[in-house]
Amino acid sequence: MTKNAFHFDALTPDFMWYAIESIGIRAESGFLALNSYENRVYQFSDESRQRYVVKFYRPERWSEAQILEEHGFTLELIDAEIPVAPPLHIAGKTLHHYQGYLFALFASVGGRQFEVDNIEQLEGVGRFLGRIHKIGCLRKFEHRPNIDLNEYLYQPRNILQSSEMIPVHLERSFFNDLDMLITAIEHHWSDDVTSLRLHGDCHPGNILWRDGPMFVDLDDARNGPAIQDLWMLLNGERHDKIMQLDVILEAYQEFNDFNPQELKLIEPLRGLRMVHYMSWLAKRWQDPAFPLAFPWFNDAKYWEGQVLAFKEQIAALNEAPISLTPQW
Repeated sequence: MTKNAFHFDALTPDFMWYAIESIGIRAESGFLALNSYENRVYQFSDESRQRYVVKFYRPERWSEAQILEEHGFTLELIDAEIPVAPPLHIAGKTLHHYQGYLFALFASVGGRQFEVDNIEQLEGVGRFLGRIHKIGCLRKFEHRPNIDLNEYLYQPRNILQSSEMIPVHLERSFFNDLDMLITAIEHHWSDDVTSLRLHGDCHPGNILWRDGPMFVDLDDARNGPAIQDLWMLLNGERHDKIMQLDVILEAYQEFNDFNPQELKLIEPLRGLRMVHYMSWLAKRWQDPAFPLAFPWFNDAKYWEGQVLAFKEQIAALNEAPISLTPQW
Protein backbone atom coordinates (compact mmCIF):
# COMPACT_ATOMS: atom_id res chain seq x y z
CA MET A 1 0.00 0.00 0.00
CA THR A 2 1.53 3.32 -1.03
CA LYS A 3 1.17 6.53 0.93
CA ASN A 4 -1.13 7.91 -1.77
CA ALA A 5 -3.53 5.03 -1.31
CA PHE A 6 -5.50 6.96 1.32
CA HIS A 7 -7.37 8.50 -1.62
CA PHE A 8 -9.22 5.18 -1.87
CA ASP A 9 -8.90 5.35 -5.67
CA ALA A 10 -8.74 1.55 -5.81
CA LEU A 11 -12.17 1.14 -4.24
CA THR A 12 -14.13 0.74 -7.44
CA PRO A 13 -17.34 -1.34 -7.33
CA ASP A 14 -15.47 -4.22 -8.99
CA PHE A 15 -12.69 -4.07 -6.41
CA MET A 16 -15.17 -4.13 -3.53
CA TRP A 17 -17.14 -6.97 -5.14
CA TYR A 18 -13.99 -9.12 -5.40
CA ALA A 19 -12.91 -8.18 -1.86
CA ILE A 20 -16.26 -9.31 -0.44
CA GLU A 21 -16.29 -12.42 -2.61
CA SER A 22 -12.88 -13.33 -1.18
CA ILE A 23 -14.60 -14.04 2.17
CA GLY A 24 -17.46 -16.00 0.60
CA ILE A 25 -20.10 -13.26 0.26
CA ARG A 26 -21.50 -12.44 -3.19
CA ALA A 27 -22.91 -8.94 -3.54
CA GLU A 28 -26.01 -8.82 -5.73
CA SER A 29 -27.00 -5.17 -5.28
CA GLY A 30 -25.02 -2.03 -5.95
CA PHE A 31 -22.95 -0.40 -3.20
CA LEU A 32 -24.73 2.47 -1.43
CA ALA A 33 -22.21 4.85 0.13
CA LEU A 34 -22.97 5.69 3.75
CA ASN A 35 -21.93 8.82 5.62
CA SER A 36 -18.26 8.23 6.45
CA TYR A 37 -15.13 10.18 5.54
CA GLU A 38 -12.38 8.66 7.65
CA ASN A 39 -13.11 5.21 6.21
CA ARG A 40 -15.25 4.10 3.29
CA VAL A 41 -18.52 2.43 4.26
CA TYR A 42 -21.12 0.91 1.91
CA GLN A 43 -24.40 -0.93 2.26
CA PHE A 44 -25.24 -3.80 -0.09
CA SER A 45 -27.36 -6.96 -0.33
CA ASP A 46 -26.15 -10.47 -1.05
CA GLU A 47 -27.77 -13.08 -3.29
CA SER A 48 -30.20 -14.08 -0.52
CA ARG A 49 -31.22 -10.41 -0.10
CA GLN A 50 -29.57 -10.11 3.28
CA ARG A 51 -28.30 -6.58 3.84
CA TYR A 52 -24.75 -5.92 4.98
CA VAL A 53 -22.48 -2.97 5.61
CA VAL A 54 -18.84 -3.22 4.58
CA LYS A 55 -16.20 -0.90 6.05
CA PHE A 56 -12.86 -0.41 4.29
CA TYR A 57 -10.43 1.07 6.80
CA ARG A 58 -8.27 4.05 5.89
CA PRO A 59 -4.75 2.73 5.32
CA GLU A 60 -2.09 3.74 7.84
CA ARG A 61 -4.59 5.14 10.36
CA TRP A 62 -5.11 2.18 12.70
CA SER A 63 -2.86 -0.84 13.02
CA GLU A 64 -4.38 -4.29 12.74
CA ALA A 65 -3.94 -4.72 16.50
CA GLN A 66 -5.85 -1.47 17.16
CA ILE A 67 -8.74 -2.47 14.91
CA LEU A 68 -8.97 -5.92 16.49
CA GLU A 69 -8.98 -4.32 19.93
CA GLU A 70 -11.98 -2.22 18.91
CA HIS A 71 -13.70 -5.32 17.54
CA GLY A 72 -13.00 -7.19 20.76
CA PHE A 73 -14.52 -4.40 22.86
CA THR A 74 -17.62 -4.33 20.66
CA LEU A 75 -18.05 -8.08 21.01
CA GLU A 76 -17.68 -7.82 24.79
CA LEU A 77 -20.57 -5.35 24.75
CA ILE A 78 -22.66 -7.72 22.62
CA ASP A 79 -21.98 -10.54 25.10
CA ALA A 80 -23.33 -8.21 27.81
CA GLU A 81 -26.48 -7.65 25.70
CA ILE A 82 -25.63 -4.02 25.02
CA PRO A 83 -27.02 -2.75 21.68
CA VAL A 84 -24.03 -1.99 19.47
CA ALA A 85 -23.34 -2.84 15.84
CA PRO A 86 -20.69 -5.60 15.95
CA PRO A 87 -18.38 -6.84 13.19
CA LEU A 88 -19.43 -10.23 11.85
CA HIS A 89 -17.34 -13.35 12.32
CA ILE A 90 -16.72 -14.81 8.87
CA ALA A 91 -14.44 -17.83 8.59
CA GLY A 92 -13.56 -17.23 12.23
CA LYS A 93 -12.35 -13.65 11.70
CA THR A 94 -13.80 -10.14 12.02
CA LEU A 95 -11.01 -8.36 10.10
CA HIS A 96 -10.12 -9.27 6.54
CA HIS A 97 -7.37 -8.42 4.04
CA TYR A 98 -7.66 -7.81 0.32
CA GLN A 99 -4.87 -6.39 -1.82
CA GLY A 100 -3.49 -4.16 0.93
CA TYR A 101 -6.82 -3.04 2.40
CA LEU A 102 -8.31 -4.06 5.72
CA PHE A 103 -12.08 -4.43 5.83
CA ALA A 104 -14.89 -5.74 8.02
CA LEU A 105 -18.49 -6.74 7.45
CA PHE A 106 -21.46 -5.75 9.64
CA ALA A 107 -25.15 -6.55 9.59
CA SER A 108 -27.11 -3.56 8.31
CA VAL A 109 -29.11 -2.02 11.16
CA GLY A 110 -31.78 0.62 10.80
CA GLY A 111 -33.41 3.01 13.19
CA ARG A 112 -34.73 6.48 13.72
CA GLN A 113 -32.62 9.49 14.56
CA PHE A 114 -31.90 9.83 18.27
CA GLU A 115 -33.80 12.84 19.66
CA VAL A 116 -31.53 14.81 21.96
CA ASP A 117 -34.46 16.69 23.52
CA ASN A 118 -36.48 13.55 24.27
CA ILE A 119 -36.27 12.79 28.02
CA GLU A 120 -37.22 9.13 27.62
CA GLN A 121 -34.52 8.62 25.00
CA LEU A 122 -31.93 10.45 27.11
CA GLU A 123 -32.73 8.09 30.00
CA GLY A 124 -32.30 5.07 27.73
CA VAL A 125 -28.95 6.31 26.44
CA GLY A 126 -27.81 7.08 29.98
CA ARG A 127 -28.61 3.56 31.18
CA PHE A 128 -26.74 1.91 28.33
CA LEU A 129 -23.75 4.25 28.63
CA GLY A 130 -23.56 3.20 32.27
CA ARG A 131 -23.52 -0.42 31.14
CA ILE A 132 -20.96 0.27 28.39
CA HIS A 133 -18.65 1.96 30.89
CA LYS A 134 -19.12 -0.86 33.40
CA ILE A 135 -17.59 -3.15 30.77
CA GLY A 136 -15.07 -0.47 29.76
CA CYS A 137 -13.76 -0.32 33.33
CA LEU A 138 -12.71 -3.97 33.34
CA ARG A 139 -9.45 -3.23 31.52
CA LYS A 140 -7.84 -0.57 29.34
CA PHE A 141 -7.00 -0.65 25.66
CA GLU A 142 -3.39 -1.65 25.19
CA HIS A 143 -2.97 -0.58 21.57
CA ARG A 144 -5.50 2.22 21.05
CA PRO A 145 -4.65 5.78 22.15
CA ASN A 146 -5.71 7.88 25.13
CA ILE A 147 -7.59 11.16 25.13
CA ASP A 148 -4.81 13.54 26.11
CA LEU A 149 -3.41 16.98 25.36
CA ASN A 150 -0.71 15.65 23.06
CA GLU A 151 -3.02 13.96 20.56
CA TYR A 152 -5.84 16.50 20.80
CA LEU A 153 -3.96 19.80 21.17
CA TYR A 154 -0.21 19.74 20.61
CA GLN A 155 -0.10 17.49 17.55
CA PRO A 156 -3.12 19.26 15.97
CA ARG A 157 -1.45 22.64 16.46
CA ASN A 158 1.63 21.40 14.61
CA ILE A 159 -0.56 20.04 11.80
CA LEU A 160 -2.36 23.38 11.46
CA GLN A 161 0.94 25.28 11.55
CA SER A 162 2.32 23.27 8.63
CA SER A 163 -0.91 22.93 6.64
CA GLU A 164 -0.89 26.35 4.90
CA MET A 165 -4.69 26.33 5.20
CA ILE A 166 -4.95 29.43 7.38
CA PRO A 167 -5.12 32.65 5.29
CA VAL A 168 -1.92 34.69 5.64
CA HIS A 169 -3.70 37.76 6.98
CA LEU A 170 -5.22 35.69 9.81
CA GLU A 171 -2.21 33.61 10.80
CA ARG A 172 -1.00 35.87 13.60
CA SER A 173 -4.38 36.30 15.30
CA PHE A 174 -5.36 32.67 14.69
CA PHE A 175 -2.28 31.14 16.33
CA ASN A 176 -2.19 33.78 19.05
CA ASP A 177 -5.76 32.93 20.08
CA LEU A 178 -5.17 29.20 19.58
CA ASP A 179 -2.21 29.36 21.97
CA MET A 180 -4.33 31.23 24.50
CA LEU A 181 -6.98 28.51 24.21
CA ILE A 182 -4.32 25.82 24.69
CA THR A 183 -3.05 27.60 27.82
CA ALA A 184 -6.58 27.88 29.19
CA ILE A 185 -7.25 24.18 28.57
CA GLU A 186 -3.93 23.22 30.20
CA HIS A 187 -4.98 25.21 33.27
CA HIS A 188 -8.31 23.36 33.53
CA TRP A 189 -7.17 19.90 32.44
CA SER A 190 -6.78 17.10 34.93
CA ASP A 191 -5.33 13.64 34.47
CA ASP A 192 -6.44 12.73 37.98
CA VAL A 193 -9.58 10.90 36.85
CA THR A 194 -10.20 7.25 36.08
CA SER A 195 -9.53 6.34 32.45
CA LEU A 196 -11.59 3.57 30.84
CA ARG A 197 -12.45 2.16 27.44
CA LEU A 198 -14.93 4.49 25.73
CA HIS A 199 -17.08 4.70 22.63
CA GLY A 200 -14.98 7.81 22.06
CA ASP A 201 -17.22 9.62 19.55
CA CYS A 202 -20.64 9.35 21.18
CA HIS A 203 -22.44 12.21 19.47
CA PRO A 204 -26.16 11.98 18.54
CA GLY A 205 -25.35 10.95 14.95
CA ASN A 206 -23.78 7.73 16.25
CA ILE A 207 -26.93 6.66 18.10
CA LEU A 208 -29.97 5.16 16.39
CA TRP A 209 -33.31 4.63 18.13
CA ARG A 210 -35.12 1.31 17.74
CA ASP A 211 -37.33 0.90 20.84
CA GLY A 212 -34.10 1.78 22.62
CA PRO A 213 -30.67 3.11 21.65
CA MET A 214 -28.35 1.39 19.19
CA PHE A 215 -24.74 2.60 19.37
CA VAL A 216 -22.86 2.53 16.08
CA ASP A 217 -19.35 3.32 14.82
CA LEU A 218 -16.83 2.61 17.58
CA ASP A 219 -14.01 3.48 15.17
CA ASP A 220 -12.76 6.19 17.57
CA ALA A 221 -12.87 3.98 20.68
CA ARG A 222 -10.03 4.83 23.06
CA ASN A 223 -9.15 5.28 26.74
CA GLY A 224 -10.40 8.38 28.50
CA PRO A 225 -12.68 9.83 31.19
CA ALA A 226 -16.31 8.71 31.28
CA ILE A 227 -17.57 12.26 30.68
CA GLN A 228 -16.19 12.08 27.11
CA ASP A 229 -19.12 9.82 26.15
CA LEU A 230 -21.67 12.11 27.83
CA TRP A 231 -20.91 15.73 27.07
CA MET A 232 -21.57 15.61 23.31
CA LEU A 233 -25.18 14.64 24.04
CA LEU A 234 -25.80 18.03 25.69
CA ASN A 235 -27.24 20.92 23.69
CA GLY A 236 -28.97 24.26 24.09
CA GLU A 237 -28.53 26.84 26.82
CA ARG A 238 -26.78 26.15 30.12
CA HIS A 239 -30.03 25.35 31.95
CA ASP A 240 -30.96 22.89 29.15
CA LYS A 241 -27.60 21.14 29.46
CA ILE A 242 -27.94 20.88 33.23
CA MET A 243 -31.38 19.28 32.89
CA GLN A 244 -30.16 16.86 30.20
CA LEU A 245 -27.08 15.91 32.19
CA ASP A 246 -29.19 15.32 35.29
CA VAL A 247 -31.44 12.92 33.34
CA ILE A 248 -28.51 11.07 31.76
CA LEU A 249 -26.54 10.68 34.99
CA GLU A 250 -29.51 9.54 37.06
CA ALA A 251 -30.01 6.70 34.57
CA TYR A 252 -26.25 6.11 34.20
CA GLN A 253 -25.83 5.67 37.95
CA GLU A 254 -28.23 2.72 37.95
CA PHE A 255 -25.38 0.69 36.43
CA ASN A 256 -22.10 2.49 37.05
CA ASP A 257 -20.66 5.07 39.43
CA PHE A 258 -19.82 8.52 38.10
CA ASN A 259 -17.12 10.79 39.50
CA PRO A 260 -18.60 14.33 39.78
CA GLN A 261 -15.08 15.79 39.44
CA GLU A 262 -15.27 14.91 35.73
CA LEU A 263 -17.91 17.60 35.15
CA LYS A 264 -15.14 20.19 35.13
CA LEU A 265 -13.67 18.48 32.05
CA ILE A 266 -16.68 19.24 29.82
CA GLU A 267 -15.40 22.57 28.50
CA PRO A 268 -11.76 21.42 28.19
CA LEU A 269 -12.98 18.42 26.19
CA ARG A 270 -15.07 20.71 23.99
CA GLY A 271 -11.94 22.78 23.33
CA LEU A 272 -9.93 19.65 22.52
CA ARG A 273 -12.56 18.49 20.04
CA MET A 274 -12.64 21.90 18.36
CA VAL A 275 -8.88 21.95 17.72
CA HIS A 276 -8.68 18.26 16.83
CA TYR A 277 -11.51 18.60 14.29
CA MET A 278 -9.76 21.43 12.43
CA SER A 279 -6.50 19.52 12.28
CA TRP A 280 -8.33 16.38 11.09
CA LEU A 281 -9.77 18.29 8.14
CA ALA A 282 -6.38 19.84 7.37
CA LYS A 283 -4.63 16.45 7.53
CA ARG A 284 -7.20 14.82 5.23
CA TRP A 285 -7.56 17.71 2.78
CA GLN A 286 -5.67 15.86 0.03
CA ASP A 287 -8.35 13.18 0.05
CA PRO A 288 -10.68 14.34 -2.78
CA ALA A 289 -13.75 13.52 -0.68
CA PHE A 290 -12.92 16.25 1.82
CA PRO A 291 -12.95 19.39 -0.38
CA LEU A 292 -16.24 18.13 -1.82
CA ALA A 293 -17.82 17.54 1.58
CA PHE A 294 -16.31 20.52 3.45
CA PRO A 295 -15.84 23.32 0.87
CA TRP A 296 -16.16 26.00 3.57
CA PHE A 297 -12.93 24.78 5.20
CA ASN A 298 -10.91 26.55 2.51
CA ASP A 299 -12.80 29.85 2.92
CA ALA A 300 -11.36 32.80 4.86
CA LYS A 301 -14.74 33.31 6.56
CA TYR A 302 -14.42 29.90 8.21
CA TRP A 303 -11.05 30.79 9.73
CA GLU A 304 -12.32 34.19 10.85
CA GLY A 305 -15.13 32.35 12.60
CA GLN A 306 -12.65 30.04 14.32
CA VAL A 307 -10.76 32.98 15.81
CA LEU A 308 -14.05 34.11 17.34
CA ALA A 309 -14.83 30.54 18.44
CA PHE A 310 -11.49 30.37 20.28
CA LYS A 311 -12.37 33.52 22.25
CA GLU A 312 -15.82 32.14 23.09
CA GLN A 313 -14.36 28.83 24.26
CA ILE A 314 -11.80 30.60 26.45
CA ALA A 315 -14.69 32.52 28.03
CA ALA A 316 -16.58 29.25 28.59
CA LEU A 317 -13.51 27.74 30.26
CA ASN A 318 -13.33 30.70 32.63
CA GLU A 319 -16.94 30.22 33.74
CA ALA A 320 -17.82 27.96 36.65
CA PRO A 321 -18.21 24.38 35.36
CA ILE A 322 -21.63 22.78 35.20
CA SER A 323 -22.68 21.34 38.54
CA LEU A 324 -25.78 19.38 39.45
CA THR A 325 -27.75 18.66 42.60
CA PRO A 326 -25.75 17.90 45.77
CA GLN A 327 -25.91 14.14 45.12
CA TRP A 328 -23.35 14.68 42.37
